[in-house]
Amino acid sequence: LIAAGTIDPSAHNIFRVAASGEAEQSPERFTTSPAPAVRKALSRATSGESDKEGAALRDFVDYVELNEAFSVVGIANAKLLDFPMDRINVNGGAVGIGHPLGCSGARIIVALCSILAQNDARRGAAGVCNGGGGASAVIIERI
Repeated sequence: LIAAGTIDPSAHNIFRVAASGEAEQSPERFTTSPAPAVRKALSRATSGESDKEGAALRDFVDYVELNEAFSVVGIANAKLLDFPMDRINVNGGAVGIGHPLGCSGARIIVALCSILAQNDARRGAAGVCNGGGGASAVIIERI
């Protein structure tokens, strides 16, 4: 629609999924699985630039949204990702807002897009831990 001239990108917030990533660990470590999933997605989105020595998540991503199965999920993954807590779940996480059955991913993607638009930011990461030790993540870019 942008290429066809139907939508003027300067008048609308438009987002794209730049990359996705999946990770898994043993089931008892499921709450920390979003961190490796976010790293995998970011590696794909940056063509490996984020994997270089000395590269930090905060160099590539402005905000992170994590689904909180428990309150500790945000804190644990912030430490694992070495990402500032004041840029994770900035409008509240699932513990405060809720995570609706069957659409937690949709809620955090919409929240992330809203945060990127509100803060005139370019790139964000969203991650959810799944049952059994898995996690999924996406990198969203505002274009």
